Amino acid sequence: MKRIVAACVALLLSALPVPAAEDARLLVFAAASLNESLTEAGKVYAAQGHPAPTFSFAASSALARQIENGAPAGLFLSADEEWMDYLAARKVIAAGSRVSLLGNTLVLIAPSDRPLNMNLEPGLDLATALKGGKLAMADPDSVPAGKYGQAALEKFGAWSAVASAVIRADNVRAALSFVERGEAAAGIVYGSDAALTSKVKIAGVFPADSHPAISYPAAVIAAHGTTEARAFLAFLTTPAAGEIFKRYGFIVP
Repeated sequence: MKRIVAACVALLLSALPVPAAEDARLLVFAAASLNESLTEAGKVYAAQGHPAPTFSFAASSALARQIENGAPAGLFLSADEEWMDYLAARKVIAAGSRVSLLGNTLVLIAPSDRPLNMNLEPGLDLATALKGGKLAMADPDSVPAGKYGQAALEKFGAWSAVASAVIRADNVRAALSFVERGEAAAGIVYGSDAALTSKVKIAGVFPADSHPAISYPAAVIAAHGTTEARAFLAFLTTPAAGEIFKRYGFIVP
């Protein structure tokens, strides 16, 4: 009798739907500068009845390499076109899914208790303004914010004089933190980053033509690009999502 009951229970259990695995939830890899805005967008998306995305934020360069090596991200948002090009060349992103989602500004910042006020133009004497202190930047060898920053300083003839004073941070948020803590006399970050804290003051905004255009592309990852990845990307292009990004200081095309 016990065997018959056990068999019946097993049969009933086998007929029940199998719950989705936890790792089936959409994993989004995104540039560190998108942390707050994208997290809020994810909450709004989930409130509409969709599964809540899971996010991993870091430097675009680090995330692109992780995706190349098989990380299970379904969607990637980069802080520049180059790292998306890197994945596209390796046929990692889903064909036809790539969109240029956002823009940003590039700013020079200083600790709020030691503000700077500089004209960011050719002949910029940033080395003197640092007064022997450090300049915090995302690593210009690989991280988009750092590459934009180096390009701007080279445009104004200031890079060679400050290169040895640069703190090469892992990502733009790490660069911001160095300035917030007063461990750097100045820093170069996105305008959206500087808007998040009262611990720094903007010393100047780099003209748009002093560096490559700041562009945040997004694309579905071919190996893990579920229907949900495409649905969330579609949401990020809506006016509702655009308003969120604007509030955080991004430029919506």
